[in-house]
Amino acid sequence: MDLLPAIDLRSGRVVRLVRGDDAQRRTYDVDPLAALLGYAEAGVERVHVVDLDAAFGESPQRGLVARLAAHPGAPRIELGGGLRDREAVEWAFAAGVERVVVTSMLVRDFELFADLARAHPRSMVAALDLEAGVLRHSGWTASAARSTAEVCRDLRALPLAAVLVTDIARDGTMEGPNLDLARDLSRLADAPAILSGGVRSLEDLAQARAVPEIAAAVVGRALYDGALDLRRALAVCRGEAGVFTRGPWCRTAPQNPSPSSTGDGLPSTTGRGRE
Repeated sequence: MDLLPAIDLRSGRVVRLVRGDDAQRRTYDVDPLAALLGYAEAGVERVHVVDLDAAFGESPQRGLVARLAAHPGAPRIELGGGLRDREAVEWAFAAGVERVVVTSMLVRDFELFADLARAHPRSMVAALDLEAGVLRHSGWTASAARSTAEVCRDLRALPLAAVLVTDIARDGTMEGPNLDLARDLSRLADAPAILSGGVRSLEDLAQARAVPEIAAAVVGRALYDGALDLRRALAVCRGEAGVFTRGPWCRTAPQNPSPSSTGDGLPSTTGRGRE
């Protein structure tokens, strides 16, 4: 199982939201590129990047995303957030992004999504973001008219990279992931699942790895807040034994810090709470 650290970008800064609520934003004192390269140094092969500005309908952070995708030695990037038309998707691929993650297009223009999936086989990720069983889109601000089961049935014919399954109620909450939801939607869509939302511990990752349908797990807050050790998390995802020892992967940084890193070569962070 792959581990996909999350880099959520808001106005050029690394943040985490709770259940997608921008009012519950936690901003970290870490440069996005420093975070990306720190993950590469630890052995991460792919990072899950989300342009929250674009997801909320604001100007996309294309300059920053392009710099991240083009940097030598950076992990491969899976990009989500505001990719709602052909131009945005094609721009992402041209910028060097390996995979794109799409939600709104699934419910607004499925034929366009299908066309792009066939044009970019194994490079499109269908994001299935659910709240109380309802598929949400447009930065999780709107509900889909179609049922999740209907969308999944249509996805079965497409050469997808994966389906990204998020239980919105658990996103950013450190309450544990919804493994059953990821498994069930993977089966419905006949595509590997990327688990997202609530991952908090090595035990969560070990349980996810035991589900054959789950090919990867996105982890955000647990890494930035120090609840999960990155190198041990990678070891669990690879099936290595003897790694169930907790320990922070980062230390608290001072306010307005100069660029620094931990002894692991990973960026230091600190939360700022709501902004």
